[in-house]
Amino acid sequence: MPSLLLLGAIWTFLFSRVPPSLPLQEVHASRETIGKIAAASKMMWCSAAMDILFLLDGSHSVGKGSFERSKHFAITVCDALDVSPERVRVGAFQFGSTPHLEFSLDSFSTRQEVKAQIKKMVFKGGRTETGLALKYLLQRGFPGGRNGSVPQLLIIVTDGKSQGQVALLAKQLKEKGVTVFAVGVRFPRWEELRALASEPQEQHVLLAEQAADATNGLLSTLSSSALCSTAAPDCRVEAHPCEHKTLETIRELAGTAPCWRGALRADAVLATRCPFYSWKRVFLSHPASCYRTTCPGPCDSQPCQNGGTCIPEGLDRYHCLCPLAFRGEANCAPKLSLECRIDVLFLLDSSSSTTLEGFLRAKAFVKRFVQAVLSEDSRARVGVAGYSRELAVAVPVGEYQDVPDLVRSLDGITFSGGPTLTGRALHQAAERGFGSATRTGQDRARRVVVLFTESHSQDEVAGPARHVRGRDLLLLGLGSEAVRAELEEITGSPRRVMVYAEPQDLFNKIPELQGKLCVQSRSGCQAQAMDLVFLLDASASVGPGNFAQMQSFVRSCALQFDVNPDVMQVGLVVYGSRVQTAFGLDAHLTRAAVLRAMSQAPYLGGVGSAGTALLHIYDKVMTVQRGARPGVPKAVVMVTGGRGAEDAVVPAQKLRNNGIAVLVVGVGPVLRDALRRLAGPRDSLIHVAAYSDLQFHQDMLIEWICGAKRPVNLCKPSPCMNEGTCVLRRGSYRCECRDGWEGPHCENRVLRGDAPKARGSRQDPASGLHPHGSQQLQRPGHPAS
Repeated sequence: MPSLLLLGAIWTFLFSRVPPSLPLQEVHASRETIGKIAAASKMMWCSAAMDILFLLDGSHSVGKGSFERSKHFAITVCDALDVSPERVRVGAFQFGSTPHLEFSLDSFSTRQEVKAQIKKMVFKGGRTETGLALKYLLQRGFPGGRNGSVPQLLIIVTDGKSQGQVALLAKQLKEKGVTVFAVGVRFPRWEELRALASEPQEQHVLLAEQAADATNGLLSTLSSSALCSTAAPDCRVEAHPCEHKTLETIRELAGTAPCWRGALRADAVLATRCPFYSWKRVFLSHPASCYRTTCPGPCDSQPCQNGGTCIPEGLDRYHCLCPLAFRGEANCAPKLSLECRIDVLFLLDSSSSTTLEGFLRAKAFVKRFVQAVLSEDSRARVGVAGYSRELAVAVPVGEYQDVPDLVRSLDGITFSGGPTLTGRALHQAAERGFGSATRTGQDRARRVVVLFTESHSQDEVAGPARHVRGRDLLLLGLGSEAVRAELEEITGSPRRVMVYAEPQDLFNKIPELQGKLCVQSRSGCQAQAMDLVFLLDASASVGPGNFAQMQSFVRSCALQFDVNPDVMQVGLVVYGSRVQTAFGLDAHLTRAAVLRAMSQAPYLGGVGSAGTALLHIYDKVMTVQRGARPGVPKAVVMVTGGRGAEDAVVPAQKLRNNGIAVLVVGVGPVLRDALRRLAGPRDSLIHVAAYSDLQFHQDMLIEWICGAKRPVNLCKPSPCMNEGTCVLRRGSYRCECRDGWEGPHCENRVLRGDAPKARGSRQDPASGLHPHGSQQLQRPGHPAS
């Protein structure tokens, strides 16, 4: 008897010395890879329609502590689910001696409600009757489910120590189309888990004790069925060698001892040596493969510059150990400056179409931007809002003046999922995006909305964008190449759009955004000489009402310039049933006269030809005899609805080839392909959604006009008339005239019959003689002798 008591004590002691936290599954990978597996479990999202039922083992063999860990695993999985009646439905059972429905699949419609209900589940105890729970599901189906019209997932969390047969019941469930995940808890019996799980077993058997790893494994399997999406295109699912460990009780021969054995006869006693055994619990390892998703880490892009070392800090954060000369600088790089007084609201797309990875990328960009450009004495204030179905202002504008506090606040912004209602978000941003922090009166800063999206809007955006601009807000767009056209429609111009082809190129846009935020609108080019011609579409496709809005637009632009013969000359051409010069470059010498003449420009109607109109400008407006000045920058601004522009590509290129810049202002909800071809370079096109929106694009037009480059060749366009040849000469030029013509620009016909053939003119163009023979004032940009 003492020997038996001692053996039991040893057994109890050995059992009690096995901690439940021992790694019962071990993935053989580097520490960095293990960290990426844990991080990727938070960067996956499941929004496809499916019914998910958790079947949690609440028996005594599991115990209350492991039951709580089972609940934690289920909650971690729910964090990646887009729970709604139309998409992912979640329900839960607990089983011990009998199955107990905790809540059905149609009980809750949000992720927060499901997680709260799982937290409330109470451990019940009892025997491990897994078979009874499976039989219940076979007979009654998924309670509150959609009767198999969507994929059905059963996630069984158990120690695999059922007190009955489960393999046949599990097989019948799987034959009905149910996908079964078997997730071990405490010290699982792996062979039973494999019998429960769907094929391939290695992708459907997991361990709940390691919640992040098990969640990654489950979502990795679902992503191969397109039920879940991986965090980014460069995330990948890989098989890693791993071990499943089993805690088992084994008997070992400890030795022999004298013993006595009786026989049938009472006097027969046999002395012999008998074996005795010891019992102990040991871990047995079973090799396996574990399929896990890994994503590029925050340090993979090597963000630390100038020899800095990147130290990852979780999902999307890192810090740089910088050399002494760059300490205190973000990414070990010198700071950019954001010196202008400005209120900026970053509007981040948090919809399902953008995906969790896209949202995290946008959030990381905002973090890096504020670290790079803001300082303690910065006059800029920043806020952040996310949107899908509704706008949610996460960080109000101006709430944080301290940059580290602002960066930490961004960590609390969560991905919401849902539809991509960009138009609704823009309207709400204009109404309440800047809140009470908006400065008023003379102290009012410039207000800017920076829209960051990688997805096409599911609602109309043109109207809300007009509303934003009507509230005196600047709209800038940042996103992938796929949404360039929509961002141009929202912002009104390619100049207000920044796109990236690859995710790693995104952070290179920080200096570009900084420049666009602080650019100031110009009030004309007060000291810049230019010959500027406006070309207005006066055809029937525009209509008299819209033509009047065109006139108002060009008048407001002309107000910004110092019109006089020495600085800015302005002309106007209209086209419709015919092409007509409303007034030439030298017709009006003051701004007031130009404004009056613009108001009197005729509406023509009929069918217009933009190509004919551009050739008219080249031949009969931008010429020396009509007032154009050699050596002065020249530009044409064409405002059109787009019809009749099919024949204009070649004439527009002819103007550009001769040193005349051409800007196309295309009006209409859809930008016609003909206008895209006509505009040529992307920075020579402004798209306006409606004629009433032209007023919101004046600053952009002025900026383009003032940025028009001086021609590098004084002979383009040629100042020589009557087919004379322009020849460059020591920073100036001269005209070689054809037979029968003479003068500085070959403007005078030779009356005598012995005129020399193709000779150079004796009058230097720089002498100041006007083509019509009158003395002309020397003008800025005019060639000197």
